[in-house]
Amino acid sequence: MNKVKEFYTREEVDALKEWYDNMPLPESLQLDKAVFIPSVRQTVDRLFRQAYLCYENPKLLGGLRLLERIKEKLGTPVG
Repeated sequence: MNKVKEFYTREEVDALKEWYDNMPLPESLQLDKAVFIPSVRQTVDRLFRQAYLCYENPKLLGGLRLLERIKEKLGTPVG
């Protein structure tokens, strides 16, 4: 079972953003049985806007966790 991060540093968010900036993303993505993302690039951009505002608050890390799940689904293990 993956350990869930309790907080992120600005450097970790920047590194994740750099990975996404250099990755060709699919137009859409079926993340799991219940989650379909029709516009991956638009979703990622919005999640990063949220991430930069909330990365230090452990109660508002859902966006970063979703970014990590998308990254993992695209074939690069997180961590």
